[in-house]
Amino acid sequence: METYKISELAKEFDVTTRSIRFYEDEGLIQPDRKGTMRIYQRRDKIRLKLILRGKRLGFSLAEIRELFELYDTHQGEHQLTQMLNIIDEKEAVLKRQLEDINALLEDLSVAKKRCIEALGKQKTS
Repeated sequence: METYKISELAKEFDVTTRSIRFYEDEGLIQPDRKGTMRIYQRRDKIRLKLILRGKRLGFSLAEIRELFELYDTHQGEHQLTQMLNIIDEKEAVLKRQLEDINALLEDLSVAKKRCIEALGKQKTS
């Protein structure tokens, strides 16, 4: 069975060992212990990958924990339904943010055009 040290996982996923210990403290991963050394199994590595991906997609640690708990209790259909709900919520938030970003880009474009026009008028005067 393949095992990993905390430093190996930190290097592979480009995170700090402190971050990994934080996820452990939050109960999201549970390495075995050999004295003071943490020994991570394949399951922990997969969970760490899912945690980091979830965070990049805007999932909170509470949402990630909830999905892990649903998976651990083998509530497949319920888990998938819950995941769809979370995805729908995230999608709605991102669409609103995209609309805000597009509106801001348009405002910036108009402001830039006005500044360029004003500079042109000053140079010709």
